[in-house]
Amino acid sequence: MQDSYVTVSRVNSTSKRFRWFRMGVVAILCLIALTVTFAQAGPPNILLIYADDLGYGETGVQGCKDIPTPNIDSIANNGVRCTQGYVAATYCSPSRAGLLTGKYPTRFGHEFNAITRMHGLSLSEKTLADRLRSEGYATAIIGKWHLGNLPKYRPNQRGFDEFYGTLGNTPFYHPTNFIDTKRSDLIARIEDPEFYTTDKYAERALDWLERNQSKPWFLYLPFNAQHAPLQAPQKYLDRFPNIADEKRKMFAAMMAGMDDAIGRVLEKIRSIQQEENTLIFFIADNGGPTQSTTSRNAPLRGFKMTTFEGGPRVPFFVQWKGHIPAGKTYGYPVMNLDVLPTCMAALGKPVESNESIDGVDIVPFLRGDDPRRPHTTMYWRFGEQWAVRHGDWKLVVSKGGSGSPELYNLAEDVGERNNLSSKETDRVLELQKLFDTWNGQQAEPTVKDEPAKPNAKKTKSNKAA
Repeated sequence: MQDSYVTVSRVNSTSKRFRWFRMGVVAILCLIALTVTFAQAGPPNILLIYADDLGYGETGVQGCKDIPTPNIDSIANNGVRCTQGYVAATYCSPSRAGLLTGKYPTRFGHEFNAITRMHGLSLSEKTLADRLRSEGYATAIIGKWHLGNLPKYRPNQRGFDEFYGTLGNTPFYHPTNFIDTKRSDLIARIEDPEFYTTDKYAERALDWLERNQSKPWFLYLPFNAQHAPLQAPQKYLDRFPNIADEKRKMFAAMMAGMDDAIGRVLEKIRSIQQEENTLIFFIADNGGPTQSTTSRNAPLRGFKMTTFEGGPRVPFFVQWKGHIPAGKTYGYPVMNLDVLPTCMAALGKPVESNESIDGVDIVPFLRGDDPRRPHTTMYWRFGEQWAVRHGDWKLVVSKGGSGSPELYNLAEDVGERNNLSSKETDRVLELQKLFDTWNGQQAEPTVKDEPAKPNAKKTKSNKAA
């Protein structure tokens, strides 16, 4: 009986060892399969969508009720919506300078839009397109550049194979500073009466994706929408019969056009079977200028060109199927400066620590691997306006404020209504010191600011264009 028990025990022990061995083999084979699949997929494609002057609350997933944005929302629903997404500048050109370099634009004097007249993005700075093209990527910008008008500053000298769009702000019909490097690098005015920039950007993006699908690609799609002047074709205006206010209706029509264009691009990526291997960002370049365009930044205080939250806090969505969760919201602050290091890390080429990049790879944070804040402290400087955020505390001097540093606890007061500077004097001194140290490391503006020109008041449909 005892011998029989020993024999059975040995058989059971051998069986268990075999099962564990078999499970180990299966696990190794699965790991090999995943490795092979990733290798076959190759480095990720990158789609970077940058909206212009879009308010914090102007997409469906951010709470907008009167303008449907299903295609923009799909990026958040298929990925991560960063509820505290920021840009490093509250103005068009500096925001783009930070986006493409991963650095605070004030580090190299790119503080104001005026720099684009006779200067541009510093030639000593390496752009995301420079880096990706050196890794074998096809690169294109379709949309608004706004980083220098002179030939040496234009996209085809800054890492982009192809440029189709405008050098800066322009009417949506008959754009006046348009370049198509596929045909010429000369500035032109588009005379075609049916030409509407938002629609044409989508058409060109589809064409470019078709031509470049055989290699890894980087498509930078910075729309002119929602910047003034407010203009849209009748086909988009017809979608909003219940909006009585003319300005708001035109703004809604422009949003519908941009959302449709983004939808067409996303569908093209799916049709060429590359969605699973494409890292997608949707970000606005700064907060909305509500008074001139109706763009809403609620529940935030402030607007474009201010350092209250309504200036630098923007819609910020990231999609990368299989690598970050879907349908998740992320509550710690992230920044447009994070795009460059995130992209480079995604293709296995992280930026070197000696490059003074201010952004970080946010994938480990969005995935939940790293529970810390990507940024403990964040800074802004725009002329006499400035701000520093440390944890949830923000010290700010902004247009529309008191003129003295104001202190807010953003965790409890996102609308920046309760100034605590008189009650938290030690904290004011702490944050002031942080800002002063950072500010001392920044460069003087390459070009001084110039008075802002009033936005065009005209609104046009296709019939009036």
